[in-house]
Amino acid sequence: MKDWWIYKGDRATDRLARLAEHQPPWRTFDGEVDLGYEVPSLDDERYAADRERGAGYIADEPEIDLVNTALYLRRPLLVTGVPGAGKSTLAHSIAEDLELGPVLRWPITSRTTLRDGLYRYDALRRLEDANLGRLEQRPDQLPAESTDPGGSIGRYLQLGPLGTAFLPTERPRVLLIDEIDKGDIDLPGDLLTVLDEGRFDIPELVRLSESTPRVAVGTDDQAGRAWIVGGRVRCRAFPVVVLTSNGEREFPPAFLRRCIRLNLPLPDEDKLHRIIVRRIGRQAADEARGPGGVIETFLKRRSHGELATDQLLNAVQLRLAGAWTAPEDLARLADATMHQLSGPDAT
Repeated sequence: MKDWWIYKGDRATDRLARLAEHQPPWRTFDGEVDLGYEVPSLDDERYAADRERGAGYIADEPEIDLVNTALYLRRPLLVTGVPGAGKSTLAHSIAEDLELGPVLRWPITSRTTLRDGLYRYDALRRLEDANLGRLEQRPDQLPAESTDPGGSIGRYLQLGPLGTAFLPTERPRVLLIDEIDKGDIDLPGDLLTVLDEGRFDIPELVRLSESTPRVAVGTDDQAGRAWIVGGRVRCRAFPVVVLTSNGEREFPPAFLRRCIRLNLPLPDEDKLHRIIVRRIGRQAADEARGPGGVIETFLKRRSHGELATDQLLNAVQLRLAGAWTAPEDLARLADATMHQLSGPDAT
């Protein structure tokens, strides 16, 4: 543990206060905190699986160094590595370690656009409601002090995971932008303004800002409604942005220079043993280690083609349940659980 670490640092200290003291002067944000919006807690039973997933992640020193570098500089962390290396789980580990609430996840596909992550506006439903004459005032859907007459447009707007992450809160949120390399070639460039300036506009609200300066809209985490003032969302604490990539394509230099880059290496025998200890238990991990063990078999097969760590966990869990426990059954166990994901023998 190093003195400057925030992530995986001394839990006895107020690590986020220390982080706030070292904010780069060129990365300051002044969004006005919405006291009515409350970030969900990971202690909520709804997020028990996310909490356990984050707590089970084993981060080595080089990873911790780069995560903390991204935290201090308020820069996105671009995490690369083979599938199953733990790229997405790292985001959950940061959220659990720093008690930042549930991770906001934005999965990327070839059809994803920037607006998909920022907000959704159901104009068709609004039009249908207008035609049916049901745009009367609905005080039960907005706080009493609403300045949005009848909450007309706010009922049809919901922030996406990216938009919710940039709401002005005292503590940063963790945003996972998963598999960004699967997105359209223009998506990384489209993200630059939001990631640089920590803000974005909702044009539908900007147009109404003179008559309706404050509008309450839904959020991606279903934590109630958040106030948008003047049609603009501007963060106060820059979110912890974790972008994952499987290396399917290159990114433009303008995007890369704004990111802290972390490549997760394949775990060696010692780390695989530690992962099994953390996830399943020491006895199972010790039985999987050693000559002729499940870990050795996994490493041999991985040398000929891509394998994911969870495939090893599957094999260990099956043996723990009494399946294929005889030494002569090890090959059959490997065939059942360790299919290569790439390479000449992949199927």
